[in-house]
Amino acid sequence: MQAFDYSALPFAVREDLAQAYREYWRKLAAAGSWWSGEQRVAIAQEVRNALRCSYCAERKQALSPYHFPGEHEHSHNLPAIAVDAVHRIVTDQGRITRDWVQHIQTQGLSEPHYVELAAVVVTVFSIDEFNRGLGLPPEALPTPLPGEPDHYLPGNTDSTTGFVAMLPAQGKLNARESGLWSPGRSANVLRALSLVPDGVRDWQSVANAQYLPAEKLVRFTAATGRSINRPQMELIAGRVSSYNECFY
Repeated sequence: MQAFDYSALPFAVREDLAQAYREYWRKLAAAGSWWSGEQRVAIAQEVRNALRCSYCAERKQALSPYHFPGEHEHSHNLPAIAVDAVHRIVTDQGRITRDWVQHIQTQGLSEPHYVELAAVVVTVFSIDEFNRGLGLPPEALPTPLPGEPDHYLPGNTDSTTGFVAMLPAQGKLNARESGLWSPGRSANVLRALSLVPDGVRDWQSVANAQYLPAEKLVRFTAATGRSINRPQMELIAGRVSSYNECFY
């Protein structure tokens, strides 16, 4: 049976959603810019481990997440600093600071490694949450493919806006970076992962199916192609953002 087969459910699930998830699973298994396919799948597994990690649950209740004694429940397939980064993004993202992002770089998790890790985490978590919302278990993770990261690093990034370097909202991008956003349509939420351009593309391919393509976001009265209209979509998005203590 192919991955993300929703045909047995008593209600319809759009095929473009299932196709977007299958395509992302294919990309997840392959080497990225800074992590191998095996490491990327291991990052995905830690997304799931974090949700049942008792150390994470206890640390989230602590006054400060720093210097909290204990150890994560993990699969022993990644460096400890990478495990901590995955678990923190999943369980305690509201207390991620610039100082912490700079600190993990001194512990061996470079800025582009962190950005690609974050891209995998948020995309896998979004897909897993979709299944959980349907009362289904998470999809089995893909088998890693051989290959080495290409270590591509954009040369024209800016470090003044967020916690990590990002491509500029305006200006000419080279071929490897082109198409990440339409001219004049960039936003920090799109730029956040742009230190690893393929991380943006992979995340956006899923976000386009789950929410709306970026070019439709400013067309508030246009047809969505969804079962609910745009005001209903934004009501749900706003409630979820509030629940997750979204910065915006």
